[in-house]
Amino acid sequence: MLATDRGIGQDIRWMEDWRQHPVNLGFSAEAKVEVLRTMVRIRRLEQTALLYYSAGKMGGWLILSVGQESIAATARSLIGPADHTISGPRGMGHAIAAGMEMRAGMAELFGKLGGCSKGKGGAFSFYAPKHRHWGCHAIAATHTPLAAGFAFALKQRGEQGCALCFLGDGSVNQGVYHESLNLAGLFGLPVVYVIENNGYAMGTSVSRSSRFKECLARRAETYDIAWDKTGDGDLYELRARLGVAMERAKKECRPTVIEIPTYRYYGFSVADANHKKYRSPEEVEWMKANRDPLRRWKETLMEEGLIDEATFAEMNEAAKAEAKAAVGYAENSPPPGVNDIVQDVYWESDHGTEASKIGRHFFGE
Repeated sequence: MLATDRGIGQDIRWMEDWRQHPVNLGFSAEAKVEVLRTMVRIRRLEQTALLYYSAGKMGGWLILSVGQESIAATARSLIGPADHTISGPRGMGHAIAAGMEMRAGMAELFGKLGGCSKGKGGAFSFYAPKHRHWGCHAIAATHTPLAAGFAFALKQRGEQGCALCFLGDGSVNQGVYHESLNLAGLFGLPVVYVIENNGYAMGTSVSRSSRFKECLARRAETYDIAWDKTGDGDLYELRARLGVAMERAKKECRPTVIEIPTYRYYGFSVADANHKKYRSPEEVEWMKANRDPLRRWKETLMEEGLIDEATFAEMNEAAKAEAKAAVGYAENSPPPGVNDIVQDVYWESDHGTEASKIGRHFFGE
């Protein structure tokens, strides 16, 4: 089916049963169920957030990943203790998958002090440093050089880890992304760029916004970087291909670009009033009915005898209850005060260092 890497690196050949790929042989029953639970939790958080955003409880942007949850959850199932992740604007799901508590995310959306960034960043600030997740970034591709920087630090320190960078198809035409690829290829950086291609960027189809040969990931050939493409429906194959790319980064200090065609059920953001015009409602409903990754993984686990309908219903209700509790926490958390506006700007100011007393944060005497 897919011929990958085009002689640049380790070839990943199509398998009849991706369960037998080495990456998946140690994929425990508990871990498989946890991937489904993560997908359900992401969906319930975002759908609950949409409900309260529509009720006027939140301001700013709200960019949902409903329909794309399998990528964040599957990638997290492969993350090791020295790995780092970073996201673009559609990144709330990545933060939840990384381990951020729902209540910290919800309070951030409500603009409250109990939020992950103390209510001062909203949807574009879902940082979880203790889980080595470095936030979602509002402007397309601005986080791609940061991912290269994380990878550079890992290599300089001799740590066997990788930086996993999630970006959308709307980011691949930004100059800074190509500069990052050039540096990653030039210096041999342990970074994996994951293009979540949902087909429409903001509101323009990929065929109208990008010129490419075969797929967007193939552009990596220009920088002598390995590349691959896979779907978001078969999580065994997705794990295998992501796993190989991450191992290449860790063991060979070589980057990879991997493209994953996916689909978002809502607009670019909640404010996208035209999302039923540049794609038909029939298209969206067909994708929900036939290609929903959450439903497909649920059915896979049921076929394997790992869950049943009662187990899934319990999982779903637990996620709903967690989201509801997160709303309660957010509503009861106080908002930032006037004095909070100057906090969390410079580390020196927050900690009262000598440099902060003389206004010299970056230079000595």
